[in-house]
Amino acid sequence: MERRTIGAALEVGAIGLGCMPMSWAYTTSEQDGESSLRTVHAALDHGVTLLDTADMYGPFTNELLLGRVLGRRRSEAFVSTKCGLLVGDQHIVANGRPSYVRRACDASLRRLQTDVIDLYQLHRVDPEVPIEETWGAMAELVAAGKVRALGLCAVGARAQRRTAAEPLYAETIRQLERVQQVFPVSCVEAELSVWSPEALTSLLPWCEARGVGFLAAMPLGNGFLTGTLTPGVGFEPDDLRARHPRFTAEMMAANQPIVVGLRRVAARHGGATPAQVALAWLLAQGRHVVPVPGTKKERWAVENAAAARLRLTEGDLAEIAALPPALGSWD
Repeated sequence: MERRTIGAALEVGAIGLGCMPMSWAYTTSEQDGESSLRTVHAALDHGVTLLDTADMYGPFTNELLLGRVLGRRRSEAFVSTKCGLLVGDQHIVANGRPSYVRRACDASLRRLQTDVIDLYQLHRVDPEVPIEETWGAMAELVAAGKVRALGLCAVGARAQRRTAAEPLYAETIRQLERVQQVFPVSCVEAELSVWSPEALTSLLPWCEARGVGFLAAMPLGNGFLTGTLTPGVGFEPDDLRARHPRFTAEMMAANQPIVVGLRRVAARHGGATPAQVALAWLLAQGRHVVPVPGTKKERWAVENAAAARLRLTEGDLAEIAALPPALGSWD
């Protein structure tokens, strides 16, 4: 399995595993602890090393689930978890207070059944706390040997954009520049996919210029790029896609040409799938890019891991670049 650098001296397998769907945000009726355990084990068996979670997923139950695997297979896994968001009744709030960060880390270590977290990410920036204070507390965790490296999660960057004229990741880059003065950033996690490529313009180049790893979140477009979703079928009420502008029946139908294009490329590569092509496209964006597709099902974890062996040609990449941009708001 190819190795990818996501920061100084940090290497992982070419594809990661996003564990969020096992406990949070997607189709609650299909969430099953034992099935999820099999999925994590299968991912590790097929060369995946990076396991990405957060304390808010569940909340807490996602880390507890991974802890059951790590108790037996810690040496095979690169563990990434996050702090900075608190889940309440019908709301989520950011908390970047240093005292909270320290408590959150200790709690995550217990749930994950490990002595050290490989990558500890700030899930969201607390607008009430200077980011330097939050990052300083996280740096103390590295000094204490509880954490190996630090990352910033920019998945919520759309909400940070101050004006429509400002580039999408302008505020994120300002935050990164600030925290770099306190302690090195090893990795940034942000959305990047065939139908949401905005990070290619500024955020990924910023990371590449500094040797900072890039975890590509939502690399399969919340499932759309797999070609397995049927427009008009709908989602369960607690599924985040039920309220998402790009997942209305009309927008899903309008964006089918993207899936058709991925399927066309896949047909030239034997038994490849649109999802594998979408992941291979990400791997072609640079050696620091690690896609982190989320799934709770074993078959998809195995299929996603196999995408690391798919090599797209220059013609394939040009054809994907020529696909129509996705229609519909992403906000």
